[in-house]
Formats: sequence, C-alpha cells, structure tokens
Amino acid sequence: MGVNKLGIRDFINSNYQHFNAGELKKSANSLTQFLEQGGKLFITLAGAMSTARLGKTLAPLIRSGAVAGISCTGANLEEDIFLLVAESKYESIEDWRSLSSSDDAELLTRQLNRVTDVCIPEDAAIREIEQAILPIWKKSSDEGQSHLPHEFFYQILNSGQLKIDGKPEDSWILAAAQTNLPLFVPGWEDSTMGNIFASHVIKSNVQANTVLGGINYMTKLATWYEAQDTPLAFFQIGGGIAGDFPICVVPMLNQDLQREAPLWAWFCQISESSTSYGGYSGAPPNEKITWGKLSPDTPKFVIESDATIVAPLIFAYVLDY
Repeated sequence: MGVNKLGIRDFINSNYQHFNAGELKKSANSLTQFLEQGGKLFITLAGAMSTARLGKTLAPLIRSGAVAGISCTGANLEEDIFLLVAESKYESIEDWRSLSSSDDAELLTRQLNRVTDVCIPEDAAIREIEQAILPIWKKSSDEGQSHLPHEFFYQILNSGQLKIDGKPEDSWILAAAQTNLPLFVPGWEDSTMGNIFASHVIKSNVQANTVLGGINYMTKLATWYEAQDTPLAFFQIGGGIAGDFPICVVPMLNQDLQREAPLWAWFCQISESSTSYGGYSGAPPNEKITWGKLSPDTPKFVIESDATIVAPLIFAYVLDY
C-alpha cells in the first residue's frame, strides 16, 4: 500500500519505530487500548496550544466522549476563544526569527500581540471578549455571586451572542462548553483576561471574589475525582501549573485527607524540558511514584518533542482518522 493511501493510524504504526517516534506510536497505541477498555482521558494543556490550533483535533476528541476533563492555563482557555471570534484578523509572521526589536515595536503600535509566528489582534479578539464578559462579571458582582473563571466563558459561549469569525468545529472550548466538560484553570489570574478582571477590580467595577480561584478549583477537582467510576489516563502536554496542579489531587486525597483514592491509571507527557536540576516540568514519571501520584505498574510514556506536532498526531490516532 502506498504511503499516500495510509490513514494516520496505519502511517504511524508503519513508520514510527524508534526514539521519540517510537515512543509516540507506543503511547498512542496504549492510550487507544486504554480508552477501548473503558478508561477516560484527562488532558493538561500548557504553552500556547490553543493558538497552535490544537482544537482541530481536540474538539472532535471531546465530542467523541473520550475526554473526562481538562486542566489548562488561563492562556489556553482564552486564546481558543480569541481565535473563534477573530480568526480572519490574525496575522502570520513568515520569518519571525529575523524580527528586530523595532519590528516587534511596530507590531505593538498596530495592536498585534505576537505568539512566536502569529499575532493575536488586540481589538478584534481580546477587547471583543472583554466587552462580552464584563457585563456578566458585573451582574454576578452586583448580585453577590461567585463563579469559576471558565464558567463565565461557558456562559458567553452558550449564549449564542458572540460574533463568530472562526470555525466553531475547531474550537475545543466551544466543544467543552456545549458538553459542560469539567474544566480546571489553575493560576487563571496569570492570563490576559485575568489581568483585565484585576483592572476592573481596581476600578471598583467588580468585586474581587466574583471570580473564584485556585483553592476552589482544587476542592472541586477533589470532589470530581472521587466521583469518577472509570480509570483515568493523565495526558500532560508541556509542564507547568496545568500539569502539576491536577496530578497532585491524588496524594492530597490519600495523604492529607487520609482517604483511599485510586492513582492515575496511565501517564504520558509531551515535553521539551530537560530532566535535571529539580525542574518539575521535566521530572520523569518514576519521580511521581515517590509522591503517590503514579504506581510502579502505571503505563508511563515520555515523548521529548514539540507538542504542537505530537499531540495532534496522537489525538488523530485515537480518533482513527
């Protein structure tokens, strides 16, 4: 059979044999078997995966029912929605490595926020979402109500009032909102919309407790985790707080609350972080055994590669495109 006639799953099985390619195939095959045996997938998103358009494969994966929950940075939460409302206004930078500081200053004057090789438009994306979400923040503040960050985003997405400029089928946050997928966004304050919310608190437009924070997410995560009746695979894209925060729920339940919660049943991390000098993002899976997060028998995979390349391939493999 010619290469041009192979589906993604067959292509990976045939050609990805060794090194990081071999690890990708092994993890994709193992995850597929895990899901076929009744397990569910918990995904963590660090970096700029939404701006990298991971939604093209993540959205259909969510709609397939394979995903039990997602932990993501505030940036990944908002940047998928920015793309949804302003895709045609984004600008790609062809030779971004050659940009000078004056070139980037020129992008600033044009209100274009660069993420490596693509620019997010300030007015069409960021300020558009601010105008949509600020009335909801204010209403909740005036009524003395508090909600988690993603719940406000789910409200504006499900309202049907957003001006859609991108492709709805490629938006993973829209898929999550439509299915009411459990979402956990630790450190949301460290995001563009988090900064904007803080500015409105300073201006006394809203109360600070209108948007709940990390402890509220952890307590909700603990309740959610204990309620799961299927084994959970932990699929970590990148490192940082998006991955460190949710994986800790297991030792918190078992060691701090003295309960008997199952460990994560499967683990894979896609990362470029070096395994050295105490870095959490590059910590090998076996180190997590010592913290009571994984067991010696947990299937473990580490793919040291670019997540923007690897993650869509694994998701497409699972979906059998």
